[in-house]
Amino acid sequence: MVAGAASPGGHPTSSDDSSATGRERPARKGRLLRELPLMVAVALLVAFVVKTFVAQVFYIPSGSMIPQLAINDRVVVSKLAYRLHEPRRGDVLVFDAPGEHVPDDSSAPVRAVKAVLGAVGLSAPSTQEYIKRVVGLPHETIEGRDGKVFVDGRELVEPYLPPGDVTNDFGPVVVGDGELFVMGDNRDNSADSRVFGPIRRSTVVGRALARLWPPSRTAFL
Repeated sequence: MVAGAASPGGHPTSSDDSSATGRERPARKGRLLRELPLMVAVALLVAFVVKTFVAQVFYIPSGSMIPQLAINDRVVVSKLAYRLHEPRRGDVLVFDAPGEHVPDDSSAPVRAVKAVLGAVGLSAPSTQEYIKRVVGLPHETIEGRDGKVFVDGRELVEPYLPPGDVTNDFGPVVVGDGELFVMGDNRDNSADSRVFGPIRRSTVVGRALARLWPPSRTAFL
């Protein structure tokens, strides 16, 4: 039988199979190389959309929220929560850091990669956002005295604080319309509304829902 000829049953010989397979491999590799940029672009677009409109993982760079959040923890922040309801007392939220921000003048591809890394909490800690707990709501008067926080003259119960932790005296501060008074749980090591005043509701990025990392500390907030 001549190599490459059909077998008596009409089926191609093994030499035909191997040559066809050899031709298909470069074709598959070529398609993959052509489609790879498109797949990367789609992945970047999905990450950007999710980060912008749905949720984002944030890296905790400081100890201002100990014991709830430790340095190097990762938390998932919902950007939809406050489209359904207003911030509530006790919520842990992320907001734009007070003061002027330095614009990112890097190229579009670099910004896209940063967006992907930021969306999964792998980028370097950002100084553009803070994470604190809501203590005071609009039109309330917040005051710190005798180691406690008082809202409209009533002592605020704060079970999330470390045992024996006390709050230094401050205020009274009247929270304005469209503002929130925020504080870190680690009262001795937190730059918060006691320093920079109430924050604008419009600067809130989203609500922290859960601690994702490390696995041994995974929990809802």
